[in-house]
Amino acid sequence: MAERKTIFGYVRVSSTEQNEARQMEAMRRIGVEECNIYVDKQSGKDFNRPGYARMTGRLRKGDLLYMLSIDRLGRSYQEVQEQWRILTKEMGVDICVIDMPLLDTRRGKDLMGMFLADIVLQILSFMAESERENIKKRQEQGIAAAKAKGVRFGRPELKVPQEFPQIVEEWERKEISFGEALERCGMSQSTFYRKLKGYRIDKAVLCRRGRRCY
Repeated sequence: MAERKTIFGYVRVSSTEQNEARQMEAMRRIGVEECNIYVDKQSGKDFNRPGYARMTGRLRKGDLLYMLSIDRLGRSYQEVQEQWRILTKEMGVDICVIDMPLLDTRRGKDLMGMFLADIVLQILSFMAESERENIKKRQEQGIAAAKAKGVRFGRPELKVPQEFPQIVEEWERKEISFGEALERCGMSQSTFYRKLKGYRIDKAVLCRRGRRCY
């Protein structure tokens, strides 16, 4: 009796905020079982992805792998080419890219069919990497333009309360606990120590200049 081959689906979005619903619906439409659909929510710059690793661990010779488009596999030209070679040549897995019928290894097993599929794969994977680079450049340009306009990124700097010197003195004299000092300052432990370091440097500078030291 011939061994039953398994049909898999691979879905990837670039971040946890993006929605994979369209890709999932495409997998269900062609009959891929939910238990055989693997999802990653991270960049396609490399193949260090938990979902992809679990899926390739299950793939066997003769299995069929669906993906909606080649950029869902990845966006690195060289790595997409290498992974395609590993899956199809070394592992003997068939791949079908839904949005690009020419990228279906079940068809055109002759020399000409393989030649055409290789050309299409090279073009599409090159375009996927080019698009990734363009997105990166646009992000960098956008951030640079925003910074030039005075936009600040990240969390706003936490202000030191006016009574910070007094709180520090009380803590150093062991009049209050460290936890109480943090609570009165409204700071985390790491922020307190960072502000304390700056405070002591400023205090030392003032002392060297002959000004009043707190």
